[in-house]
Order: sequence, then C-alpha cells, then structure tokens
Amino acid sequence: MVIRNTLILLESSLTNLNPSEYRVAQYVIDHPHETINSSIQHLANLTNVSEATIVRLSKKIKCKGFQDLKMKIAMELNNANERGPDYDELNMNYSKESVINSISQSNIKSIKNTAQILSPEELEQAILILNKARKICVFGIGASSIIAEDLKQKLTRIDKWCEVGKSYDEQATLSANLTNEDVVIAISNTGQTEDMIQSLSLARDKGSQIISITKYSKNYIADLANINLFFSSVEKPVRSAAMSSRIATLNVIDILFISLASRNYERYTKLLENTRQAVKVKKRKY
Repeated sequence: MVIRNTLILLESSLTNLNPSEYRVAQYVIDHPHETINSSIQHLANLTNVSEATIVRLSKKIKCKGFQDLKMKIAMELNNANERGPDYDELNMNYSKESVINSISQSNIKSIKNTAQILSPEELEQAILILNKARKICVFGIGASSIIAEDLKQKLTRIDKWCEVGKSYDEQATLSANLTNEDVVIAISNTGQTEDMIQSLSLARDKGSQIISITKYSKNYIADLANINLFFSSVEKPVRSAAMSSRIATLNVIDILFISLASRNYERYTKLLENTRQAVKVKKRKY
C-alpha cells in the first residue's frame, strides 16, 4: 500500500492556497514535530489565523480535521521520510556544480513525491476505460502539448486511435464528435487552463470520460474529470520554465502507458515489436 504522505500533499498544494492557509501549511511543513505537539488554538495563534482556517486546510488534503492531520504526520515522521532541501531555479551565485545538483535533486524529489500521492485505485480505473476506448484524445497546451505528443506516440504504437489537441480550436473540434465510448486525457500543471476547461466541458457534455493529469491541488480540470492522476512538483511559484513538473508529468505518462500495455501483454508486445521493426533504420556500415 502506497503511503499518502501528508507533508508532500501540503507542499504540492502551496501554490493553490489562500494567504492564511499558506501560512499554516508552510509552518506545518517547516515544523512538523512542533505541529503534532500543538493544539489547534496554539497553531492558530502562531500563524495568526482562525481555527476554522486550520480545519479547512486539513480537509483540503483529505484529513478529517486537525487531529487527523496531526496523527498522519506523526505516523509519517516515524517512517523518517526526509524532505530534501529547497532550491531556487535561478540564482546568479550558483556554480555549475550547484546547478547540476539542485536541478537533479529537484527532479528526483518530484518523481519520489509523485510515487507517494499517485493513487493505484485511480490508475486502475484509468487503465480500464483506456483499454476499451473507441477514441482517445489527449489535450495539452503550451509545455503540456509536448507531453501530450509523447503520450500519443506511445498509444499509437499499441494500435490505439489517438489525437492531440494543442489549442482550444483543436480541442473543441475533437470534442464536438466524441461519444460515451471515448476518453479525453487532460494534461495541465495548474489544472486551471481556461481554454482547456471549456473544451473539456464540451467533451463531458458528449458523454466522454475524462482523465486529468495535474499537479496535486483543488482545481477546475480535476473537478471536471472522472479520474484524477495527480503528480507532485517542487517548483517555486516564480519559475524559469516548467521543469520538475514536466519530469513528474512524464513519469505519470510512463506509468500509465506501461500499466496499460501490461494489461494485454502478449498482444501489445507484438504490436510494439511491429512498430519497432517498421521504423528500424539499418545501420550504415563504415
């Protein structure tokens, strides 16, 4: 059973919290041992928020309340799950060695954290509907469109009809002709991309199933979806590019594809070999 790490969920939610919730979450992340020994009144005074804010934050990360939050953190601390150091993507004083280490550690951390929060149950449901889908559409805008193309290439290799929508017009056109036999996979870091929300609403009205792949948070795209595959990212709110989030998303894509291909191992192995042979380039002899 995969442990749903409460501190990771808090960290992944930071960019989607209001200022009061953010103060509480950051305190809990930075001082987990103090938190589990605090009363709700004491924590409210320390962070200058209401007790209701603490309860609301606890429920946002699927805890029943503050006591449940403390209990889960205490259990996780017993497992000595160590958080890595924070980093800034852009820093004029960084050496090349520091850049190599910080970016690599950030990507590793995102993958490890994603493994903690990705639900096996949701993954299984995604595999079931993809396995019998008539059509699969993958929606991604901006950096997410590159990931969408990667997934399309993978699905095409196992003979799945797949098309990518990289803009609202493309997504709306694809959505217009979908049915309840079809599936849309929506890839978005924030889960708040307005154009995608509109096109997904159209797809849902047509009866299509929707799988969301977003950063762990309360977001519109996840709310529209039937199945949520969340990833974790440690990027700062101000960032140079979608870096660790891209790596974490690709990790989810790989997990989804391998899980799907393993469901019909013999058939999909043969299809993968067929495509490998079809695109095989003869090595030039020197």
